[in-house]
Amino acid sequence: MTSYYGADAIRSAEQATVGWAEGSLMARAAHAVASTVLTELRLRTGAVYGRTVVLLVGAGDNGGDALFAGRHLRARGVRVVAVRTSSRVHEAGLADFLSVGGRVAERLPERVHLAVDAVVGLGGRGPLREQAAALVAELAVRRVPIVAVDLPSGVDADTGVVHAPSVRADVSVTFGVHRIAHLLAASNCGRVVVADIGITPSHGWSEPAVTSPTDAEVADLWPLPGPDDDKYSQGVVGVIAGSAKYPGAAVLCTGAAIAASSGMTRYVGPAVEQVLASTPEAVAVTDLGAAGRVQAWVVGPGYGTDAHSIELLERVLAHDVPVLVDADALTVLAAHEHVRDVVRERTAPTLLTPHAGEFVRIATAVGSEAAELVATDRLAAVRRLAADLNASVLLKGRATLVADPNGVTAGTDAGSSWAATAGSGDVLAGIIGALLAAGVDPRVAGVAGARVHARAAAHASGGAPIGASELGAAVRPALRELLRLRQWTR
Repeated sequence: MTSYYGADAIRSAEQATVGWAEGSLMARAAHAVASTVLTELRLRTGAVYGRTVVLLVGAGDNGGDALFAGRHLRARGVRVVAVRTSSRVHEAGLADFLSVGGRVAERLPERVHLAVDAVVGLGGRGPLREQAAALVAELAVRRVPIVAVDLPSGVDADTGVVHAPSVRADVSVTFGVHRIAHLLAASNCGRVVVADIGITPSHGWSEPAVTSPTDAEVADLWPLPGPDDDKYSQGVVGVIAGSAKYPGAAVLCTGAAIAASSGMTRYVGPAVEQVLASTPEAVAVTDLGAAGRVQAWVVGPGYGTDAHSIELLERVLAHDVPVLVDADALTVLAAHEHVRDVVRERTAPTLLTPHAGEFVRIATAVGSEAAELVATDRLAAVRRLAADLNASVLLKGRATLVADPNGVTAGTDAGSSWAATAGSGDVLAGIIGALLAAGVDPRVAGVAGARVHARAAAHASGGAPIGASELGAAVRPALRELLRLRQWTR
């Protein structure tokens, strides 16, 4: 499990660590920065000696980290040039840097093999200032790789908001644990190297702000049939989706539930013919009363927002089983206060799966501050709406977040945007629905389902855009690959 922490928790832990005041943490951090830079130089240029590294140095402690790292780089024969982005820099670090032959310049050298971003640190807020922005823009034009110290400048540590302009790093080297931004702004952070500099949970860490399971942990929790299982004990999921206008939503959602290892999938809706043509193993009926018993429901993809849709959602929410509310059902929820009241009063788990637009509509209808927060602090926003509705909420995006009503939050980074295509959400709903029917709790089901969904998108893509049909077809092979990581067998 990867844990992500906020800036205040990290500062508290640093201050509680022996040697913090004497600068030993900075010395260790500097060594970690230098080691990461040397590794990148070898990977990218095949050598270290004679290569040129530029340090973009601001006023914060990470500027000191970079300057002290200069000593280690100089010892390996690297040419190191520091360009100040602030009138004030770490004095001891600058003195040490100059003492080993480091050079200070006002502009970038003609040839640069790698740059270190140490413009602002953990407490940085807002976009890059003009001078730093110009330097970073020039590096981008030259295609110079960047190693960020702690996290890229222009990216807020606690919210992951990426300001313009900001640094887009190839690698971020951080200390002790991941920062929240390493999850929420992963595409700007690049590969994250977490260096052990002596800060450990015993030195005052609070509970993490958000966690993310490893692929191996997702594989281990995925429900597989045991020797005593049958199609019912593996989890029966009901899917209410599709309409005469959008039969494809029914096909995509039902197919994904089957591919994700549902023991039985019952489909309810007008697209019976299309569903059976695609997945003949589904049990498909047009009327909810004929559906039979299920262990979880998925309701909403492409099923409309008319009076019949409202009635169906109310009937499903009355069942004492987990319910995933998606797409059109979220629109119904946003439009009708009495439906939201039903959600709040449920004792069985409810999972809402909005994209950003749906999230804002629901939060606005509720009168929640989450409507404004989602643009500036996605983590706080998803927690707020989950508490307001007494339901788990999955906020879709490149970084998907899932919060329970008590505030406990998990997340996962998709690693790409290949799943950003029409119908992708229908596939995700089916995957998660299968997990809910197998008894996996909503937060875990949401983050695990999102992980497999992302892997399926990458598997289907091969580097080219895809449609949701290709994504759905890739769920089973992606899951098969993931399950090879399973650490135990039944």
